[in-house]
Amino acid sequence: MASGERRDEHDPAATDQSRGHPMSGAGSALRDLVAEKVAEKLTEKATKYDRISAKAARRAEAIDRATSHLGALDVWTRIEPAARRPRFTRDDITGTAIRIADREGIDAVSMRRIAADLGAGTMTLYHYIRTKDELLALVVDAIMGEIVIPPSERMPEHWRDAITIVAERSRDAMRRHPWILDIADDPPIGPNSVRHFDQSLAAVASLPITLAEKLDIVTVVDEYVFGFSLLERNNLQSGAPSIPGDMVAYVDGLVQTGEYPQLAELSEEIGLDAGWRQVEEHLRDSDRFGRNLARLLDGIEANLPAPATDAPGR
Repeated sequence: MASGERRDEHDPAATDQSRGHPMSGAGSALRDLVAEKVAEKLTEKATKYDRISAKAARRAEAIDRATSHLGALDVWTRIEPAARRPRFTRDDITGTAIRIADREGIDAVSMRRIAADLGAGTMTLYHYIRTKDELLALVVDAIMGEIVIPPSERMPEHWRDAITIVAERSRDAMRRHPWILDIADDPPIGPNSVRHFDQSLAAVASLPITLAEKLDIVTVVDEYVFGFSLLERNNLQSGAPSIPGDMVAYVDGLVQTGEYPQLAELSEEIGLDAGWRQVEEHLRDSDRFGRNLARLLDGIEANLPAPATDAPGR
């Protein structure tokens, strides 16, 4: 090719030469940077969309649960199937569900299982109870009926005695039906649940404190009872030692590291095995519930307003 001749723009050699030009690398880097920024923006938008979608799904689920709960409230006002001789009542179905749960746990309870125990077709029961929420509402309210103080018994006049009775009846019901602690989603409240709340307020009605302070007392006692009952159910009702021998050996190995000074002192004083036996005996102490409830009420009482006194000379 002559020295002054123009190289054809489609000449492969020219193309290869252009690729080596410094501006070619800069353009490629710019394109990569733009692509990266676009990808980041798209990812950001996708993440935001996912968050919005997840939030919408949670709201929809909450609405569904609320709708289901509101629908289940109808079980308290809906008239039972009108028949000359109804084969079952809601009490029959509820009682059967409770008996199944007492034997096998709440997960064993289903409309099919209840129908089988009653010797009926599953669809027959849906004439009386429409949904699982309605069934749970009836079951929980039946248990609450065991907690409320019956009309034949008077509530003690002193607030401490009254709240103690309510707490003891709650613990006793959960001992009889420990599976009640496995119902994670509170069903709609029924008449007995409302009655229990009313009696709890009645127990502290004489105290010269605000409603918020009364609710604090009722709530903290409920939390103590539920916590005690859950520990008892999970660790003690089986009859097996709550702290097995292999666990003692494991803890002993940890103590030997020197990082657990209180347990090391206990081990030196009476031995780790003896110490764990005392822990086991303490957990199974039948008086522990009442003793610690009294301590809780002592603390509450110590924070109550001092009783008003007459002015001097009156």
